[in-house]
This record gives sequence, structure tokens and C-alpha cells, in this order.
Amino acid sequence: MSNRRKFSADFRAEAVELVISSGRPIAQVAPEIGVVEGTLGNWVRVWKEEHPEAGGAGKPGPVEWAKCKALQAENAELKREIEFLGYPEVRIMPMFA
Repeated sequence: MSNRRKFSADFRAEAVELVISSGRPIAQVAPEIGVVEGTLGNWVRVWKEEHPEAGGAGKPGPVEWAKCKALQAENAELKREIEFLGYPEVRIMPMFA
């Protein structure tokens, strides 16, 4: 049986946000949140590779990116439901034409 733990996307995003926003080393943050250093380091590395432009202030952080991805997935699911159910597109028509 495996002792691997599963972490939610929100937890991973918040952990990466903590490392990036605090400027503290991964080795210091990992034990505080109960994650192995290598795991947290992988999350930070992957996030930095996926978002090379997010290095400066005022840029969206990992939490915002995770929320955006979740909203995009929800939007795609809703579009599939609309298509499946056959709802016509909503069109606004003038009342007095």
C-alpha cells in the first residue's frame, strides 16, 4: 500500500504563493505546511516554468492562476452542457422592429 498523499490544486497553489510572496526558501516553508521539500520545490518549479512572465509585482500569483484555470474548466463544462441539452443561443431582439 502506498503512503503517497494527494494535495488539492488549491493547496498546491497556496503553497507556491507562500514561497513566492514571502521570499522564504522552500526548505523553510515545506515543514511548516507539512510537505516534503522536494515536492514543494517541484510545484514551484513547474509554476515558474508555466508562468515565466509572472515575475514582477502586480502580476497574478499562483492562487489567481489556479482560480482562473478552475473557472475556465467550469466554463468549458457549462458550454458542453448547453451543447448537449440543445439550448439555443440567447439573442436579444428589439421589441419594436
